[in-house]
Amino acid sequence: MSRSDFLFTSESVSEGHPDKVCDRISDAIVDAYLTAEPMSRVAAETLTTTNLIVIAGETRGPVIDKKEIEEIARAAVRDIGYEQDGFHWKNAKVEVHLHSQSADIAQGVDSAGNKDEGAGDQGIMFGFACRETEALMPAPIHFSHKILHSLAEARHSGAEPYLGPDAKSQVTLQYENGKPVRATSVVVSTQHHPDVDQDRIREIVRPHVVDVLPDGWMCDEENFYVNPTGRFVIGGPDGDAGLTGRKIIVDTYGGWAPHGGGAFSGKDPSKVDRSAAYAARYLAKNVVAADLAERCTIQLAYAIGVSKPLSVYVNTEGTGKVPENVLADALQRLVDLSPRGIRTHLHLNRPIYARTAAYGHFGRAPEADGGFSWEKTDIADALRAEVS
Repeated sequence: MSRSDFLFTSESVSEGHPDKVCDRISDAIVDAYLTAEPMSRVAAETLTTTNLIVIAGETRGPVIDKKEIEEIARAAVRDIGYEQDGFHWKNAKVEVHLHSQSADIAQGVDSAGNKDEGAGDQGIMFGFACRETEALMPAPIHFSHKILHSLAEARHSGAEPYLGPDAKSQVTLQYENGKPVRATSVVVSTQHHPDVDQDRIREIVRPHVVDVLPDGWMCDEENFYVNPTGRFVIGGPDGDAGLTGRKIIVDTYGGWAPHGGGAFSGKDPSKVDRSAAYAARYLAKNVVAADLAERCTIQLAYAIGVSKPLSVYVNTEGTGKVPENVLADALQRLVDLSPRGIRTHLHLNRPIYARTAAYGHFGRAPEADGGFSWEKTDIADALRAEVS
């Protein structure tokens, strides 16, 4: 097939996936610190396995005692829905090993005198947007997320009591002339009650897939896979150990766009792994929303302790209406891309992160309290004016 005709696959995992349980706990801890002090510094990592939660990392800011951290972790697990013998919000052992942030890191990233606040680490971050969906996200990851989110809503509401918290989805789309036209296969694996058979699970899952995909896009029956191993009763951290930050492709663009390698969850917004990735998505989305390109990839690069990005790269893959260097210059005039500038522009020093831990950090609707602020397209008009 030519490059305009191909198959592309992306996957998602639910809030009950072992790694996502860890992301949720870590982000709930970030929210707790930012609630107490918006300028807190947090790097919280979580590990889970059978009835065990281990939290480690470093913080700077308010004193939150270990008992409160433990209760934050238990509340996150309870909200996800784990009340199973092998992993239960009330019965799991919780170990907390948080300590103070390194003074060597602090002196490099804090503002002082005429020195602006520097990046919390070196790194490269990517943002992407395209016209494949209303959310300006690649279609395979967009639909993968929506399938699992629909199943989770049904489970939480009690409409589907046979479903468990742990689930995965995978959607393969057929592209013709560079545009998605149908699903060629859909895979959904979902944890379930031991008393329900696989035929019933298949029929529970089916409408959530059909309703999410555009009309006429559903794959044929032979390529609709539900729990292909045949049984999925033991799941979550009881089935596999989980770690914070292991689902970075699920969190971003499903493999469609590059990823700089840094995880988001458990990090306060002074860490450019998180804030600059959000800024890159924001810039790319506004380029596409401004009708200046059909697709846009943006890379930002930082050095620890240095406030301004080392480079700003824009690639519109031949779909741009203005030169890419003109876009790069205009975006930097509109948005201060220093760590402080990003946090200020997107209002990131708020407790808005636990909600990002599952179903993607991108392609979500901006919320009234500032959640998903990087999904706004509020500089599209100004950007058009800048490059006109």
